[in-house]
Amino acid sequence: MNTVTEQNVLSNVARFIREVVAEEWINDLPIGMETSFSGELELESIEFVALAEKLKNEYGTKVDFTGWLATMELKDILALQVGRLVGFIEECISKPKTE
Repeated sequence: MNTVTEQNVLSNVARFIREVVAEEWINDLPIGMETSFSGELELESIEFVALAEKLKNEYGTKVDFTGWLATMELKDILALQVGRLVGFIEECISKPKTE
């Protein structure tokens, strides 16, 4: 059984963010649980789409990042921090498979 820890998920999310931003400055920016997507990271909508694709490739359909974002109001998306996404991913992964 594959054990997924908060640190593993955070590490993956940070790597994916760096890949989708693909700018030199992002490599020097510490990405932690408190990091803001709209503040420190300045993620644009196209980068959210690319991040969603990377999450789907890594975690499969259990993690519906796009659907999760769609349930939020704009103010919630603007206030979104990496830690909230990490928690969402952990929650999705820990749910038992239903077949």
